[in-house]
Amino acid sequence: MFDLDKWQEIILSLSKHKLRTGLTAFGVFWGIFMLVLLLGAGNGLQNGAEYEFRDDATNSLWIYPRRTSIAHNGLASSRNVEFDNSDYDLLKDKVDGTEHITGRFFLPSELEKLVYNNVRYNFNVRCVHPDHQVLENTIIEKGRYINELDLESYRKVAVIGELVVEEVFPNENPIGKYVQVGGISFQVVGVFTDTGGDDEMRIVYLPITTAQRCFDTKNTINQIMLTTGDAKLEEVMAMEQKVIQKLAAKHNFDPKDKQAIRIRNRVEHFQSIMNLFKMISFFIWIVGVGSIIAGVIGVSNIMLIVVKDRTKEIGIRKALGATPFSVVSMILQEAVLITSVAGYLGMALGIGLIHLIRTTMNSYNIDGGFFKDPQVDAGMVIFATIIVVIAGAIAGLIPALKAAKISPVEAMR
Repeated sequence: MFDLDKWQEIILSLSKHKLRTGLTAFGVFWGIFMLVLLLGAGNGLQNGAEYEFRDDATNSLWIYPRRTSIAHNGLASSRNVEFDNSDYDLLKDKVDGTEHITGRFFLPSELEKLVYNNVRYNFNVRCVHPDHQVLENTIIEKGRYINELDLESYRKVAVIGELVVEEVFPNENPIGKYVQVGGISFQVVGVFTDTGGDDEMRIVYLPITTAQRCFDTKNTINQIMLTTGDAKLEEVMAMEQKVIQKLAAKHNFDPKDKQAIRIRNRVEHFQSIMNLFKMISFFIWIVGVGSIIAGVIGVSNIMLIVVKDRTKEIGIRKALGATPFSVVSMILQEAVLITSVAGYLGMALGIGLIHLIRTTMNSYNIDGGFFKDPQVDAGMVIFATIIVVIAGAIAGLIPALKAAKISPVEAMR
């Protein structure tokens, strides 16, 4: 039952000691407020890190040919390792777990000029397989991407980025138009966007087999990229070793030679970043919970002082027939009122500030680098606030029990 007189008395008691009440509430308020801010900042950092991986598949291995550093099977060191179509076929067919795979062939800089209506433009040209769309998270806005029939028929087709369209075809539909790359005409069949930024949308994609036939006689591949599906990190590491063994056997270099090929394991890199943020999140909770505990201890200490100050009053109450339960409930309700009000204010202000930061960054297109879209799980914060209120009640229990044991005679003496 709601006891209006008791609540009025509690509020009157708190109002008589404004400074003491305010400092006690501030400890709880600051603990919740800092927890919310730290959680929001931690999520913002994690979102920023994940955003940096948006451009490429995170479950991928990128393989680059390099130069040997160890003599092997009678062959000298410092030999160049060169990939071609047979290496692509080897990894595609002989490495279990390969989901998507593509090669990259880069044109010499003097052949990368794109010409349209006798105007020359400088854009990066990548010659790739169809699976490259998955590896680069390329989004087709118009037309289509390169397909297997383009490779089989050596079609002279091109897929261009939106910034290429803005510069070369400002007032035209580029689909079906012909552009020249390296002096050879290619028909534009698709337009794409890419979350990797402006540089990624200033690229022209060509079928790798067509480019090899037109510009290279050795079917060169400069880089191979493949995805590992849903494989766990341990399985991906095993795949990486198998790739090394297959390529070492084919190119006759020592599998232990770290310089012969370079493998960029994005699965391992992404996992290490996520593990780092798990540690940061754990540290945030340690700091936040520590601040909250400090505030709750402050509540307990203040309640002890309250009981000491009101010893005579409590003795008179008991002399007039007040039960131990009524004395305990009065002290507990005071502690709960302080922690609940302060905790709610800290939660509300913290969530409001995080929302303001996120809204400001989005409204003014502020690039926070590794800090993007700070947010906090409201349900988790509400749960933490409820725990604080319960902790406040427990903190007030010891002073309340002490008050209940006060002898009326000793108190009035």
